[in-house]
Amino acid sequence: MSQAPGAQPSPPTVYHERQRLELCAVHALNNVLQQQLFSQEAADEICKSLLGTGNYDVNVIMAALQGLGLAAVWWDRRRPLSQLALPQVLGLILNLPSPVSLGLLSLPLRRRHWVALRQVDGVYYNLDSKLRAPEALGDEDGVRAFLAAALAQGLCEVLLVVTKEVEEKGSWLRTD
Repeated sequence: MSQAPGAQPSPPTVYHERQRLELCAVHALNNVLQQQLFSQEAADEICKSLLGTGNYDVNVIMAALQGLGLAAVWWDRRRPLSQLALPQVLGLILNLPSPVSLGLLSLPLRRRHWVALRQVDGVYYNLDSKLRAPEALGDEDGVRAFLAAALAQGLCEVLLVVTKEVEEKGSWLRTD
């Protein structure tokens, strides 16, 4: 279907799940994969949780990705981000400190929160489930700037979501 002359192309459809309960790990997985592949029940089954409270750890994320033939690689924060071979990376999942609040009251507690970053049609997006909508980060420079700011705040962990082949070859890392 062709567009009318001078018409702007429609923006890409970006899959984005919003935060529900303490299911940010499930949302981050689905957001990074750009479709609903995981549920709370699937995550509970992976971690053998009978309580079903959410708040899943990295082991659930890694097992879920492995079940799809993907891998999660820890990014060593001591490396310069220029060594990150973004074209080889399907997406990123960050674990960040997150403030706890009750309504308008902010509590002096910190919980952990999972956030997905993913490229869709050449644009990287912050797919944080706490956001109302995906936040465009731009190109590789934009996502590197976002990562640098997150890592500079401390207590941020970064997982690279890659294929098994990329993991085995180590091609997520630039050596030049």
